[in-house]
Amino acid sequence: MKQLLLDIQPPAAPSLDNFVTGRNAEALFQLRRTVLEHDDARFIYLWGETGCGKTHLIQACNALASASGLDMICVDDVHLLSNDDQVALFDLYNQLRESGGRLIVSGLAAPSQMGLRDDLATRLAWGLSYQLHPLSDEEKTQALKNHAEARGMKLPDEVLDYCLRHLRRDMPSLIATIDALDEWSLISKRAVTLPLLKQLLQTST
Repeated sequence: MKQLLLDIQPPAAPSLDNFVTGRNAEALFQLRRTVLEHDDARFIYLWGETGCGKTHLIQACNALASASGLDMICVDDVHLLSNDDQVALFDLYNQLRESGGRLIVSGLAAPSQMGLRDDLATRLAWGLSYQLHPLSDEEKTQALKNHAEARGMKLPDEVLDYCLRHLRRDMPSLIATIDALDEWSLISKRAVTLPLLKQLLQTST
């Protein structure tokens, strides 16, 4: 039996396509326009609590920019930057503004609410700003059901409930778990049930 099927599959690489939108449709729409269509909005600031998808979107945009050669810089967790790094980001902002480049930055709160240098906070507030909202349990449940249906998989509610209560709750990890469970079900020729999920998790540790 292939070892791959004994392990929880690693999450897929973050992309704009596999980002579960929830209440963040406007931000996702604008990111697509900025990164893929090169529209006039060149500076975007994303903010919100941990788990709302900031890092996913930053990594997805950075990968697209790298693949296409787009002059764009992506900076995650600006609130963690040292004073020297904030000065460097301020200078970079000005350089990109002059050169026609693009900048996407993320942080925990609005630029003026994180104790950043005033000059940097002002620059970040000049561009478009979007608050990202984490998915509710209901939205996660529906997204996982849709994913399972697309695979032709019958996913009992008790399996979903267990995943949300006991496993990593970020969507890439949850989707990877569902995918691994589906493959384990096919290999073992058993229906998807909570005992089967627990067996898979025990085998993968």
